[in-house]
Amino acid sequence: MPTTPDTMPPHHARGGIPDDARLDAVTAFGGKATGVIVLADGTTLWGQGLGATGDAVGEVCFNTSMTGYQEILTDPSYAGQIITFTFPHVGNVGTNFEDLESTGNAARGLILRSAITEPSSWRAASHLDAWLTRRGLVGIAGIDTRRLTRLIRAQGAPNGIVAHAPDGKFDLEALKAKAAAFPGLEGLDLAKEVFCRQSYSWDESLWSLGKGYGRQTAPQFHIVAVDYGVKRNILRCLAAAGARVTVVPGDMPADDILRLKPDGVFLSNGPGDPAATGTYAVPTIRALIDTGKPVFGICLGHQMLALALGAKTKKMHQGHRGANHPVKDLTTGKVEITSQNHGFVVMPETLPNNAEETHVSLFDGTNEGLRMLDRPVFSVQYHPEASPGPEDSHYLFDRFIDLVKAHA
Repeated sequence: MPTTPDTMPPHHARGGIPDDARLDAVTAFGGKATGVIVLADGTTLWGQGLGATGDAVGEVCFNTSMTGYQEILTDPSYAGQIITFTFPHVGNVGTNFEDLESTGNAARGLILRSAITEPSSWRAASHLDAWLTRRGLVGIAGIDTRRLTRLIRAQGAPNGIVAHAPDGKFDLEALKAKAAAFPGLEGLDLAKEVFCRQSYSWDESLWSLGKGYGRQTAPQFHIVAVDYGVKRNILRCLAAAGARVTVVPGDMPADDILRLKPDGVFLSNGPGDPAATGTYAVPTIRALIDTGKPVFGICLGHQMLALALGAKTKKMHQGHRGANHPVKDLTTGKVEITSQNHGFVVMPETLPNNAEETHVSLFDGTNEGLRMLDRPVFSVQYHPEASPGPEDSHYLFDRFIDLVKAHA
């Protein structure tokens, strides 16, 4: 039987979040909640539903970015995840037609502290709530996101479900069962759900005020980008660095990639467990490395490159997600402020003798980059195409192109 907030038993909240979380949420919305979060352990949080009606299940994580929510929600690396935004004023700049990292949905849902306000940016073309509804994304506002974030930090990212019903009626037992049935990201190949099915060419370059996105009309080199869930701005950075870019599906064999005669190969970001995607990607990456061509990887591409070298990855307790992560480049000694989104990490102690760690997180000391000592091959865990610094890490694309030039 569907249950409303007013008929909930008094001890429904678990997992370290007390019952007053329910009372605060219900009171905040005039005694009627239209949204609910149910975690796999039964923890239940009430709020105000937003975006599409229905429910969405996934891993509940948090992101500490103060801007860029539209890019985050369309980043394919967030496939399978429900994002808790720690910044309270999400939606204040609306949405537009330019700040998209993919054409389809990426994240499965979102959790906010404050209700979405009217947009206050001259670039806004649509209210965030309307944008969410059109894209079928389910969200909830009115949640104490600080408390939820503390739970995730203490216990790790839980599986959960977010639901929105305008009448405020929810079948909590069914929602809990869905949350409990979600397998989690470990062992899950999500890249196959988001990478392209056919190869295509890319020539769009970086955005500038008053002009929008540019075009690369005089490329110097041909880069094949292997798509495991690639962000558009990565492709723009490659094009801006002087490349003609061909994007290919993540499961394309090495022989087919080499028939395209690339001057260098890029391994993209993407979602899920690198070991799962690596069952078909790692043999391809090994074959590409053996050709001696320059190879550059980001995020999932970095993790699978490590696997191809014989190293290991592991699931992180809570992951790194935000636009304020300091990373040290061990080759230059410089510190970059980076954008990150990953729940798995390379174990640097497992790298072979012909590879070395090049970047480390100054938050927790985990691996953020590697390079081979006997091949023009390197990668980073974070997202250099994003601009929180604002462009601290764009040099990596130039570093890649310099390798391509040296081996042309």
